[in-house]
Parts: sequence; structure tokens; C-alpha cells
Amino acid sequence: MRLAIGLLAGVSAAAGIGAMLGFDGQALAAPGIAEDWQLGFQDAVTPVMREITSFHNFILYIITAISVFVLGLLVWVMVKFNAKANPTPSRTTHNSLVEVLWTVIPILILLVIAIPSFRLLYLQRDLPKIDMTIKATASQWFWTYVYPDHDDLSFDAIMVEEADLQPGQPRLLTTDNVVVVPVNKTVRVIVTSNAVMHNWAMPSFGVKMDAIPGRLNETWFRAEQTGIFYGQCSELCGVRHAFMPINVKVVTEAEFAAWLEKAKVEFAEADAPTKLAVNAAD
Repeated sequence: MRLAIGLLAGVSAAAGIGAMLGFDGQALAAPGIAEDWQLGFQDAVTPVMREITSFHNFILYIITAISVFVLGLLVWVMVKFNAKANPTPSRTTHNSLVEVLWTVIPILILLVIAIPSFRLLYLQRDLPKIDMTIKATASQWFWTYVYPDHDDLSFDAIMVEEADLQPGQPRLLTTDNVVVVPVNKTVRVIVTSNAVMHNWAMPSFGVKMDAIPGRLNETWFRAEQTGIFYGQCSELCGVRHAFMPINVKVVTEAEFAAWLEKAKVEFAEADAPTKLAVNAAD
């Protein structure tokens, strides 16, 4: 019993200290990319990530309350029931009220947590009306993107090596081609893999979806501000796991239309040598 209480106190106190130090999902966060020594989440730019941050903060209040209660209980026990203050120890073995309380109160706490948790899970998995679709296919070790609603425009996104980075481009997070989407549009992302298991994860969007060979998974996001946002594969997919980043650039509708026209020409020309080689081989 003492060991169980001690372990609970240690875990709860650590979580409570984290809350007091600023692990609140907002502290030191910057949109699009993590900062050095950042403690909290990146700033939310989608409705889902906003709800995740809110739920995270709500849980921290509960954890802090539990931490303070357990710490106070332990201090009270140590002061009131040590050998010096209480030389004749009680031989009480049962207390019905206490036993009911330590059963009912945790159940109520779990119910309070479960309701917003299920609501958030439903928000993440229930796709709203879709404005456009992007298919992300993972390979070892890069991503291939297809825009099926826009003449099946497709391109690969490969990490830019450190020696080739331009000023302002983050190391290990920059790709040669970026996913471009319009702001305030609901985008469905179909995720799969033609290699091993990967994961398409964008922290600012609140998106993390497994890419599994032979299976199509889907998720969605609606970015509410423009900018470049960074993510990475979040599965241990092999020796170059750390080198398949994800870049999403959110632009205005006019900028997206202009990019689309340019991209269709650019990536069609890039595919031309490959198609000629295939035709020659046939």
C-alpha cells in the first residue's frame, strides 16, 4: 500500500511540476516549427489541434489537483503518524468510507476525462465536407504526393541535404518540393506506403496517421493561417527514419491557383525523361 501511494505521488508530483513549469501546450511555441528548448506544443493552426491543446490543458488542471492532494496527504501522514508523534500505532484494517471514496472518485475523474476525449476522437476521425484530396505515399525514405482532384498532379518530396540548404531553411525538415494547399479549405489526406510502415505527422495540424503497405488510411485538416509548416515521419521505418520530413505550405486561393498552373508544367517536364525511358524499354 505504501509503495503504491509512493509511486502515485511520484508520478502525480512530476506531472504537476510540469504543469507549473509551463507544460501547458502553448508555452514557447512557434507556428510551423519547434523551437530550441520548447516545452509545449506548436501553435495550433487547425480546429483539431486547437481542441487537442484545450484537452491537454484541461488534463493538466486535473493532474495538478491530484498532485497537490497526494502531496498534502503524504505530508499529513508523515507528520501525524510518524513514530515520534504516534508511538502507539492504530491497528485499523478497514474503513468503508475511505474505500468507497478511493473507488468512486477515480471513476468520476475518468468519466470527466472520457467525455471530452471521445468528443475529440470523433472530431479527428469524422471527416467533414471535403474541398480537396491529397494522396501521400511513403517510400524509403521520401514521400510522393498526388492531387487527384487536379489532373493527378504528382511529385516526390525528398529531404534537402544540409550542404544544399538555403538561408532560413531548417535542417532535417526541408524538402525539395512542398505540399501546397489553400487556406481555410478542408483537405483530406489519404495515406499509404509502398515500403515499410511510415507515419504522416504534422504537429501544428494535430495530424498523425500511419502509412501502411496495402492499406489506405485517411485524415483531414483545415489550416486557418498561411505559412510553411513542418512535420516528419513518426514511425521507426528504417535507417533513414530521421530523414523523411514533411513540408506543407498554406497559401491564399489565388496563390494556390497560380502554383497549380506552374506545378503542372514543372512536374510534367520532370516526368518526361522517365516516361521516354519506359517507352523505349517497351
